[in-house]
Amino acid sequence: MIKPTLNYLLGSLLSATLILFSSPLLSQSLIIKADRLIDVEKGLSVENPLVLIEDGVIKRVAKQGNFDIPEGYEVLDLSGHTLLPGLIDMHVHLSSEATNHGYKRLAISQSRSTIYGVKNAYLTLMAGFTTVRDVGADGYIDVALRDAINAGDVPGPRLYVSGPPLGVTGGHCDNNLLPFEYAVKSEGIADGPWAVRAKVRQNIKYGADVIKFCATGGVLSKGTKVGVQQYSQIEMNALVEEAKLRGLTVAAHAHGTNGIKAAINAGVTSVEHASFIDKEGIKLAKENGTYLSMDIYVTEYILSEGKKVGILQESLDKERTVGGKQRENFKKAVDAGVKMIFGSDAGVYPHGDNARQFSRMVKFGMTPMQAIQASTLNAATALGKQDIIGSITIGKLADIIAVKGDPIKDISILENVAVVLKEGIIIKQ
Repeated sequence: MIKPTLNYLLGSLLSATLILFSSPLLSQSLIIKADRLIDVEKGLSVENPLVLIEDGVIKRVAKQGNFDIPEGYEVLDLSGHTLLPGLIDMHVHLSSEATNHGYKRLAISQSRSTIYGVKNAYLTLMAGFTTVRDVGADGYIDVALRDAINAGDVPGPRLYVSGPPLGVTGGHCDNNLLPFEYAVKSEGIADGPWAVRAKVRQNIKYGADVIKFCATGGVLSKGTKVGVQQYSQIEMNALVEEAKLRGLTVAAHAHGTNGIKAAINAGVTSVEHASFIDKEGIKLAKENGTYLSMDIYVTEYILSEGKKVGILQESLDKERTVGGKQRENFKKAVDAGVKMIFGSDAGVYPHGDNARQFSRMVKFGMTPMQAIQASTLNAATALGKQDIIGSITIGKLADIIAVKGDPIKDISILENVAVVLKEGIIIKQ
């Protein structure tokens, strides 16, 4: 990926701002014509569609020739293109920069991370992801970014955010880079059932939409064993119960077999990574309706670019044991019919490149339609927002993207989104 220059980014942000606030593309009445539309609810392609949008909402979906275009509507003719629902990435870290890993992160202030978040939100939206779930940011940066986007202060996707992720002392969600005398620990650290409940309540108080916790060790944390369970079953049960009392969903970072099963038994909505899930874990996930979010592209970035961007040697060694196994288990989970959602872990690798994962999802077991459904309808359902996003359906928000060609024939074309609409506003054309 070519690194954008400052002038390019400033120009792009200015362009996006003009589109959002002053462009004639802010049409309240819009009709889109294209060669085909991906109907993710029925799992099929519709030829020659026509989509009518009013005030940011889809009002009609019809076939061209079966519907007379009313007066006063702007027509967006996308001949040669395919329409899809706006994509949804269920695992990103917008305030994290892919070029800063390991000890490099100690030099990044929360203020600087906030600026990264603004830039990365824009890059993500322009890549066709109109909704994302941000599952871990210090200082409630993600909450502030979500609110700024909602207020129209900066361009970006619709955000559902977790705030600081919860974890045990010395675990994957802790800061383990400095010695004892610095007395440093991450904001979400809580040990014991009542301390965990208190952290859940704190995150809700400061604006979290979802609760994220670390059930096992991880690849990019210093001093953790990637497969070892961290929170006990009692702590996980308390955490999930507290979140559900307040109507929030829960995402569990879990690579290790026992931690995955403990998280599922606790009632989490989704398991992130799920690298070492076994046959019993797959069965549990299917029986409980638990979603798996498996970031099977990111291993390529870690192993090819990791040393250059500061990833610790122990993390590179851990990734070599995780990546292949995760891809094997991804295929097993897909074949078993487990609910799958798209989660890239962007922030570990560059934002805006999220869609590179689609081709790997197809390579390792999914059909192109299944991969698209994972990033649209399935993701919207996991968020509990299937009534407003996730498909091009009457009554839903007009989050729509277009790509040149047919992604069912070549899923990789989703890496080059030509047109982006968010709530009926043309963000990219």
